[in-house]
This record gives sequence, structure tokens and C-alpha cells, in this order.
Amino acid sequence: MKIRIDHSRRTFLKTTGILAGTAALSGLLPLRSIAAAEKELVILAWAGHAEPDIVADFERMYGVKVRAKYYTGGDNMLGLISQSPPGTFDLILSDAEYVQQLNAAEYIEPLDPADYPFDDFYPEFQHFPGHWQGDKLYSVLIRFGFLGIAYNTQQVPEAKVQSYDVFWDQSLKGKVGHFDWHLPNLGQISLMGGNARPYDIDVAHWQSVQQKMMSLRPQVGGFFDYGGTFSSLKNGQIHAMCGIGDWITGVLQRAGAPVKTVLPKEGGLQWTESYCIARKAHSPDLAKKFIQYITSPEGQVKSAKMAAYPALIPSKKGWELLNRTDPDEARRQGMVLGQRNVMDDIRDGRIKYRELPVQQSLDEWNDFWSQYKGA
Repeated sequence: MKIRIDHSRRTFLKTTGILAGTAALSGLLPLRSIAAAEKELVILAWAGHAEPDIVADFERMYGVKVRAKYYTGGDNMLGLISQSPPGTFDLILSDAEYVQQLNAAEYIEPLDPADYPFDDFYPEFQHFPGHWQGDKLYSVLIRFGFLGIAYNTQQVPEAKVQSYDVFWDQSLKGKVGHFDWHLPNLGQISLMGGNARPYDIDVAHWQSVQQKMMSLRPQVGGFFDYGGTFSSLKNGQIHAMCGIGDWITGVLQRAGAPVKTVLPKEGGLQWTESYCIARKAHSPDLAKKFIQYITSPEGQVKSAKMAAYPALIPSKKGWELLNRTDPDEARRQGMVLGQRNVMDDIRDGRIKYRELPVQQSLDEWNDFWSQYKGA
């Protein structure tokens, strides 16, 4: 049975109460008066980034209101910006691979690196690819995570999830799911094929990725957005999921579900979220203050433990505070001090950045993904 479930991340979060009472998030945001702009910060972001667990302290600190328009992916983000009058948004949260597109479209402003605590960041995140154009900064990284094999620990033995080969295991026929986005799924198959840069592949390697992916199709029981991914893993409909990581399984783990994400021997992908200040923002100073707030040690701990979906954080001081205040969560996410941790996975070369395709167009990857789903 082939199932497609289209629950957006926002729809799921609304049903679980995370968006309760935030009526301003429905539809496009109204135009702001100058007086209102001085008292509010408007963010365009993935769902969860403007909820009380993240923004309440900032609102109290500055006597302002944070409002948000939530999107459901990079293409949706770009569309919302293009359809909105200049000045609609102050801050734009972007996945790393879309920052260059925001810059090329002149949707974001250059930033002063001296305004942000890069000295507190691990060296790997101080000059992050795509966030800079030469010496000009356009985006500040706030959180990241890894994509590997997500699985039900009661249904799939740990010994089987050491390789992406597990998705082809006959015992999982009809129990393999896909997070419905081509970039992470095709990236993982490219990793499996031994491509050092999984998104920078020539014609022959691209054909190989497509052939390998098509061979997985009989195993697949569904294609899911955030809510469907969450529920299908929780209720046991899906036992192993491609294209996701702890940003989903971590939420389930916190609720006691028997699921987790592992990095197989072929390695994993890294997603990254960062803040940009919108061109012609009404509240650019407030936007800068919010980036400073969320990159402070206290803000980083909030981000790591975000109710909507957890994440790793780039700040060393944030790690130290997390280990002092919530050592269990630091241990669960692998942000422990003085022993092997997630930074070692990056330094050992086990993690590759999720990117846009380099030698093919984004449309070509998208078209193949549509073909794959319809097969």
C-alpha cells in the first residue's frame, strides 16, 4: 500500500498546541505602521521559532512583541518574501543552502561580524560556507543538526542500522518512509554511493543515484511531511525513515517513544539554520538584538531545547551552560564535554553539508523526485 500524507510542520504543531493562540500567524501579515514597528519584531521562520519558550524572555527584556509568519520549506520561504511588500519582515530564518539565493535576490542586508559572538563559536562555524561573500557577512548561524537513519528501536535491531543498506532489508518492505523532500533523501543515496560531495556530482554519478533510489521504491510505505513523519514513526506504521534526523526523533524521544537517529558508516548530512536581517526591515536594530539574544549562552540553550524540534548549537559557551543546566539533554544530543561528541563526527569527515545541486539544476532533482514518488 502506497501512502502519501501531506501534514505540514505547521499543521502538526498547531494540532499539538504549540501554535495555540497565535492567530496572527494565519495568512499574510498586515502592513505595519511606523509606531507599531518600533514595538514589534516580525520573523519569517520554520514553525516554533517565535513560540514562548524561545521569545518570551526577549519580549520581556525589550518590551516588544515578536510575531511570525511560518513557512514550510526554502521554496515556500522565497515565495512568501517575493509576494510581500518590502519591510514586511525584520528577520528571516534560512537553511544554509538558501542564504545565497536570498543574497542574490537582494532580500537581505550585510551584517557587521563584530556585532555577534563568533569568538564563542566552534571554529567550524565562525566562517560558515554560504553565509559570507568574501569578508561580508549576511547570515548568522544559530543551530544545526544531522540527518541519518531514523528508526524504531523496538522493530529494527541496532546492528542493522549501521548502513543505509537497511532501507533495502526485506523485513522492512512497506515499512520504509521518506521525509518528502528531495534534497536530504537524494543526498543520502549519493553519500551511500561514496560521493565525497553528495550534491556536486557529474552526469554518470547522478544517473547512478537515480537508479539506486528507484531500486528502493518497492520498500517504501509512504512519503510524509513533518506531521506525517512524526505520527508514522510514533504509531509504528513506519519502522525506518530516510531524510530526517534528531530534529524529529528527538521530539518523539522526549515523549518516550522508542525511536532514535543514528549516523551510519557512510556518514550523514548536516542541516543548518541561520538568521538574516531583511532588506528594508522596519526594526533592524531589534533584529540585531534578537540575533545577539539567541546566540548568547542562554539563547543557545533555549534553541537546543526548543519545544518544536531540538537542535545542536554552535556556541561553546552554550554547550557549557547546557551541560550545567540539563546534562541529560546534552548527553542525549551528543553535546558532551571532555569526551567524544558531535563535533568529532564533523572533524572526522562523517558529516557533509546539505546543499543545492551543483552540476544539475534544482528543477532536475525535483523532477526526478516527483517521478520517483509516482513510480
